[in-house]
Amino acid sequence: MDTALHALAEPHRRDILRLIHNKELSSGEIASHFEITGPAISQHLKVLVDARLVTMRKQGTKRLYQARPEGLAEVRAYLERFWEDNLQQLKMVAEAEERRTTSRGPVSKKRRA
Repeated sequence: MDTALHALAEPHRRDILRLIHNKELSSGEIASHFEITGPAISQHLKVLVDARLVTMRKQGTKRLYQARPEGLAEVRAYLERFWEDNLQQLKMVAEAEERRTTSRGPVSKKRRA
């Protein structure tokens, strides 16, 4: 999971994933959408493939890339579990605080003479 999260931390990689979410493109086609070098795109694609977020297949001399829905689903499931765990902890803290303040009774404001 760390590899996938590291891969997603870079903005160009997230943009590449959006671009190839529903279609298969060559590295050259992907590079044409960015103002960075072809080798930089290739490096980003390698990181995404290594993180199992993108698949690559060869067609003749071309390498075609497409987002791997299962990889993104795994990241989503991880983040949802993380989010739910933290929300549960926040709920428990809030409920404990509410019980604590309720048990003290209403707070009265006294005027000073």
